[in-house]
Amino acid sequence: MTERFALKKISKDGVEHAVERAEHYRLLNDPEQAESICLDILAVDEDNPRARITLILSLTDQFSGGGGSHAARRATDHVKKLRGEYEREYYAGVVAERQGRAHLVQGGMARTFAYEGLHEAMLHYERADALKPPGVDDAILRWNACARTIMREDLHPRRDEPEMQLE
Repeated sequence: MTERFALKKISKDGVEHAVERAEHYRLLNDPEQAESICLDILAVDEDNPRARITLILSLTDQFSGGGGSHAARRATDHVKKLRGEYEREYYAGVVAERQGRAHLVQGGMARTFAYEGLHEAMLHYERADALKPPGVDDAILRWNACARTIMREDLHPRRDEPEMQLE
């Protein structure tokens, strides 16, 4: 029997410090701790963009572990809650790219899915680039990184699947 606990809420005054802690734990390669902190922040400040983005990135950091598909669904749900269209497209690209890269690292049969993830990311990055603020070329940088990985690893779409196009 699993014991249930009532989660405690952080103070609104502690949100900024908590965001810094979440980013810190993510950089220390502790995505589960960063995820937990972000969930605590969003419980008291649901529109906090830094916490939401850190949460998305923390979830994508977990893709190569055992719960990748569950983390991917949760990351995608949080991407949909981002305010701006540019941010939604850009971070949808990040989620797809990291899924593709996780498949690549897993190797074997999983490697056959790497192309689809990277290609989907590139489509999102193209959309984000069309929406970008002046002087922000992040989507181009990530698009190029995906293209280089596809070429370097000689990845191709699966033969039984048509090439993917986002609507």
